[in-house]
Amino acid sequence: MSLSVIVPCYNERANIAPMVAALDAALKGLEWEVVFVDDDSPDGTAQQARALAAKDRRVRCIRRVGRRGLSSAVIEGALSSSADYVAVIDGDMQHDETRLPAMLQAVAGGADLAIGSRHVEGGDATGLASPMRVKLSDAGIRLAQLLAKAPVHDPMSGFFLLRRSLFEQLASRLTGQGFKILLDLMLASPRRLAIVEVPYKFRPRAAGESKLDALVLVQFAGLLIDKILRGTVPLRFISFALVGGFGVLVNVVILELARHGGLSFGKAQTLGTIVAMIANFQLNNQLTYRAQRLKGPRAWRGLVIFLLVCGLGAVANIGIARALYAENESGLLASAAGAAIGVVWNYAVSATLVWRVR
Repeated sequence: MSLSVIVPCYNERANIAPMVAALDAALKGLEWEVVFVDDDSPDGTAQQARALAAKDRRVRCIRRVGRRGLSSAVIEGALSSSADYVAVIDGDMQHDETRLPAMLQAVAGGADLAIGSRHVEGGDATGLASPMRVKLSDAGIRLAQLLAKAPVHDPMSGFFLLRRSLFEQLASRLTGQGFKILLDLMLASPRRLAIVEVPYKFRPRAAGESKLDALVLVQFAGLLIDKILRGTVPLRFISFALVGGFGVLVNVVILELARHGGLSFGKAQTLGTIVAMIANFQLNNQLTYRAQRLKGPRAWRGLVIFLLVCGLGAVANIGIARALYAENESGLLASAAGAAIGVVWNYAVSATLVWRVR
């Protein structure tokens, strides 16, 4: 049996050598390789991996430029493999690599998928450390269990193993968005998978810093929505529309505060609209287009273009709403149609001009 261990990483230079040493100790007697998929880390993660690869042919590195995201990194790494089995493990050394032989044995014995689980007997999640990380993880687990096609205690795990042939079958069905590739795999399968959960103890992070934040949970919620809609609406459009809904709330709050502060309705509405558009830009930059996030001067340029795009979208929104209202005098229908056209316009033009892939 041959095994490819896929390690998605970003700014994990300090963990590369310890990871290879740990895998060497845990997988003795097995034919294995490790594939580090690095999203162009500024700390030299890829260079460190390549330095080890020059001495050890079991080490490979894929450096991705202009692309970012754990799920897409896992997909790219797994599809680069020719091994019988692929395993996914985080690059932060918090997963217990010594459980890989047991996971491999479970899949070789007939299971479709072996999951390293913190929430079955013998497992431990104390390595999450901060209360916020615990709350984020618990909330994600509850959401995932509502949709999972099989009863799984730890659907948020990033530590799992399966046959490469099964991954190949499911690859075209994956969204490739966000951080939770395991749930994506389970929901992508047209049949119920036979799953074995192997307990492990989640370790405290020894080096680097956690990538888990509230935006990861929002991306995760977007993945669930995408699966509910069966991919009929692009995930990015869903995210963009949700951010737009938040912008409406910001607009209303600023409008009311400004009016209580003595501004006229017209000035208050203008202020609220500008603040809402800035908030929308920031959220879309951090969430919807996280993989193409704009920084520095490019972020300022993007903000200016976004404001212009949304300004034109607002004009279109108002014009269409007025025209429809003149036809049928249904204010609610006219307003909804105008808003829908405005969202589609803002999404299409922003993707082309603001966050276009270079």
